[in-house]
Amino acid sequence: MKLTKGMTLLALVMTTHFANAADVSVPTDSSLHVDADAKLKSLLPPDITQRGYIVAGTNPNTPPTTFFKEDNKTLAGREIDIMNAVGERLGIKVQWRDTGGFDNIIPGLKTGRYDVALSNINATQTRLKQVDFVGYYNASRLGIISLKSANIAPFTAFDAVCGKEVGAGAGTTQIMRLEQASKACEAAGKQPIKVAVFPDRPAGVQAVVSGRVPMFFGPYEGLSWQTKLIKPLALSGEIHVDDAPVSVAFPKDSPLEPAVQAALNSLIKDGNYQKILDHWGIGFGAVTEAKRNEEIFK
Repeated sequence: MKLTKGMTLLALVMTTHFANAADVSVPTDSSLHVDADAKLKSLLPPDITQRGYIVAGTNPNTPPTTFFKEDNKTLAGREIDIMNAVGERLGIKVQWRDTGGFDNIIPGLKTGRYDVALSNINATQTRLKQVDFVGYYNASRLGIISLKSANIAPFTAFDAVCGKEVGAGAGTTQIMRLEQASKACEAAGKQPIKVAVFPDRPAGVQAVVSGRVPMFFGPYEGLSWQTKLIKPLALSGEIHVDDAPVSVAFPKDSPLEPAVQAALNSLIKDGNYQKILDHWGIGFGAVTEAKRNEEIFK
């Protein structure tokens, strides 16, 4: 795992930054660069080729997904690297926008504010009714953090948190999974899980650090990263689920989808995709093919 130079504890926990208007382009920093492929560029929709750039939305959260660097204005992370490499392979620039919250992503896609969105977005059948997807990261490993001082025995199943309070980010699939697990607890004659909803992952992590909630549930890669850098935290739970991949999201029936899918598969084939994931210490989540929409769920 490589850590961004100059990263502070505050940046890791809160990723605090000045507000960025949704239509203001945000600078980024990529960990590697790739060559363009003229044949793939020909797949771009004419209006995007004429415009000269793809508009990508993201909700800056925590490393290693997407976050603001110490300068409080430059985005970095897995999502940035992946989509910037897609743009380079297609021979077109990517302009990034801060969506101002995870819940703003799908509405922003539906209104055409963004051509694509990348923000640790799991493809689901429910979301597929509103937006389209191209999958690019295996999200089947999830984590639950707590304070080391709580001395919680390591666990691998939700029944370990029956009757306890667990936080998760608003609008995420983790909320749904906790609610399902809570029903299973009750069906087994145990106390339900008390689900605490936070605006985002940084707020939930800070709540654990401050002792406001005992546990927080989220993507394994992000929570694992933080436990290595925020000493009071421990990764107590490692939950494996049968989940669809984290995906690039698009407006429904976007003509951009074939180009992005082809570029992703090109990056997978030539090894640059794996280099990106390995740079962030999350190579375990690599997929062998970028699938699209319904084929994701087969």
